[in-house]
Amino acid sequence: MSEKVLMKGNEAIGEAAIVAGCRHYFGYPITPQTELTEYMAKRMPQVDGVFVQAESEVAAINMVYGAAGAGARTMTSSSSPGISLKQEGISYIAGAELPCVIVNIMRGGPGLGGIQPGQGDYFQATKGGGHGDYRNIVLAPNSVQELVDITILSFDLADKYRNPVMLLGDGALGQMMEPVAFTPSSSVPPEKPWAAGGMRGRKEPNIINSLYLQPEQLEKHNIRLQEKYAVIEENEVRYEELHTDDAELIIVAYGITSRIARSAIEKARADGVKVGMLRPISLWPFPSAPLARLACSAEAFLTIELSAGQMVEDVRLAVNGAKPVYFYGRTGGMMPNPKAIYEQILNVMSGKGGK
Repeated sequence: MSEKVLMKGNEAIGEAAIVAGCRHYFGYPITPQTELTEYMAKRMPQVDGVFVQAESEVAAINMVYGAAGAGARTMTSSSSPGISLKQEGISYIAGAELPCVIVNIMRGGPGLGGIQPGQGDYFQATKGGGHGDYRNIVLAPNSVQELVDITILSFDLADKYRNPVMLLGDGALGQMMEPVAFTPSSSVPPEKPWAAGGMRGRKEPNIINSLYLQPEQLEKHNIRLQEKYAVIEENEVRYEELHTDDAELIIVAYGITSRIARSAIEKARADGVKVGMLRPISLWPFPSAPLARLACSAEAFLTIELSAGQMVEDVRLAVNGAKPVYFYGRTGGMMPNPKAIYEQILNVMSGKGGK
């Protein structure tokens, strides 16, 4: 393990991407992820990489399309409204089966909203966001060290499945500073014989495309994509469990909210309340099977989010009516504190339900 250094979350993502072999970054500044763009502007020339501050988010995502199509490890980043502008390009990238990493450091919305943390982009990230039947792999760290580790993992998964991977953080994670370690990465960009990198002795050029004018061809392509997504769902579910063995109440939370919830859970356990937590790390594929398993032993579920209620729908689908699922959320950039979550725990356990 290398020596730990104190880094801001946004900057740690940038350094982790470089460790993972990313040498092509295209972005556009927007709060609260601007430090990531700034960091890459400084570091990319130092590692013989390419940095472009594009004229818009639309331009940036299409530059990612081009670099990924040529076989490069490439990344872009933005915050909520900027990710909305990238959606057409993300759909094209998924349709063309190009690996890339897309970072969304979420802020409050809708519209311009505010620059404080939010989790209101869950639907956008996990249900596609753009047009057509496609999926992004979506990973949600909850610490600066996880930002590092999951950034490196994201590049590997993107290449493994030839699919965009979205790292879904929030303004708190992007701005906070914590000690992190950068271990020598075993992540090696694989050979990409499909890439449009010149003829290289081939008789026919590689074509990068998501356009299929014949409906039979497009359906065949979609069927193959769905088969790939099924493999991802089978193999790439990630989650963390805390005190679930005897828990009567299971809290479900991700990202920064899971850290706040953990403090409330520890207080509740100290007071004799049997509460645990399942923290989804992969938001897609979602850990539905572990939640269904916990529904056999727990009495209720409480989902905590920085939104009006989005992930709670996937929790309800996973539990499938076996046990009640309650919700507590804050919006507009407001953050719940451990005391408020502790009160929600007591409400549910006493039969009053959650808000």
